[in-house]
Amino acid sequence: MPTVMAYHDVKDKDHWLSSPRREEFFGPLGVSNIRTFVDPQNPTRVGLVMDVADLDAVNAAMQTQAAADAMQHDGVVPETVVMLVEA
Repeated sequence: MPTVMAYHDVKDKDHWLSSPRREEFFGPLGVSNIRTFVDPQNPTRVGLVMDVADLDAVNAAMQTQAAADAMQHDGVVPETVVMLVEA
């Protein structure tokens, strides 16, 4: 099970941190152990680390309207999303 690190900008870090949308979106995809991070020098830059059971399923899900809706709800700036996979 690879570990994935993702980071991106958000409009409101407090809203992003408190939102249940990450678990709601990623949980059914077999993603577990989601940990959140905030850049102390730039609080609109946030990230997460998560264990991903099926990377292909997560990558496909990220291209769906459900992902776009979840990102919009959480205030994620979509064009800033970067995902790194443990090598």
